[in-house]
Amino acid sequence: MNIETQSCVISGKQQVSVAQQNVQWDGSGTLVRITRGGICGSDLHYYQEGKVGSFALQMPMILGHEVIGYVIESDDPRLQPQQKVAINPAKPCGECKYCQRQQENQCTAMRFFGSAMYVPHVDGGFTRHKVVASSQCVPFPADADETVMVFAEPLAVCIHATHQAGDLAGKRIFISGTGPIGCLIAAAAQARGAAEIICSDISERSLDMAQQMGATQVVNAASGDFTAWMADKGYFDVAFEASGHPASLQRCLEVVCAKGTVVQVGMGGAFPDFPLMMLIAKEITLTGSFRFTHEFNTAVEWLAQGVINPLPLYSGEYPLQDIDAALQFASDKTRAAKVQLTF
Repeated sequence: MNIETQSCVISGKQQVSVAQQNVQWDGSGTLVRITRGGICGSDLHYYQEGKVGSFALQMPMILGHEVIGYVIESDDPRLQPQQKVAINPAKPCGECKYCQRQQENQCTAMRFFGSAMYVPHVDGGFTRHKVVASSQCVPFPADADETVMVFAEPLAVCIHATHQAGDLAGKRIFISGTGPIGCLIAAAAQARGAAEIICSDISERSLDMAQQMGATQVVNAASGDFTAWMADKGYFDVAFEASGHPASLQRCLEVVCAKGTVVQVGMGGAFPDFPLMMLIAKEITLTGSFRFTHEFNTAVEWLAQGVINPLPLYSGEYPLQDIDAALQFASDKTRAAKVQLTF
């Protein structure tokens, strides 16, 4: 089967266009009609800088990894035509030592939607039609709100982050940085039974979103008073750093209690003045959190069942033809949190 489709293609810094392309389905995998996608920070980095970290664009690439749609054809009998699906953008190799340990997010040959890590690049999901491995398709009910279901991928990231901290039932939680990821961590922590969730950010707009997403209290990172939480070697059982800023990590280490856990979720640059002695003296467990494994399925289930409502983060939508305007709007953090594309 050969289908002519339209895709949102990035070819360089602030060079994005809608291109006509052909998609072929040979009977293997699942052919999906993409209906909606969410713009992520990595999409914005490719648009604004032409790269993410050290992975620079060397050829045109389809953007996007937060997408949903419905099945057109599939080699999997559980995926009948018209079945709505969230698409897991991660395709691990299944063979490396990490895949064998069920640590697929650490796969050494991971193929992740919309990534310039490899040459040729891995095309993303901002396209009307895409062939994917059937294992990447997670069904959800036909009556589920698609605006909600698009949040499956970022929510999976956040559920995984909470799992990095272990059992959260009855725990006191601190979250530094309340962009979409910080807010979804708050929602996931609440769903997993956290007793207290304090969120901090320099943006009052972001703090307002955090309150709608599960925070029991918010405090401005620039003007707030944190001294009470720093007394007696800290107060919180777990702190999540979700901004990637060195000062934010410093704050997390200061307010987490001795023997507590700090989960680093935000991606930033070098931390030249890392407070190593504080980490040692308080015997803090510092752990990273990267993408997700089985949590993608959990995220789809939670969203479909209404366990979490992500819509306080929803900032509007654009048709795929307006991809340039959508990326520009999504880049304005004074107005936008999560912007969606419709296909």
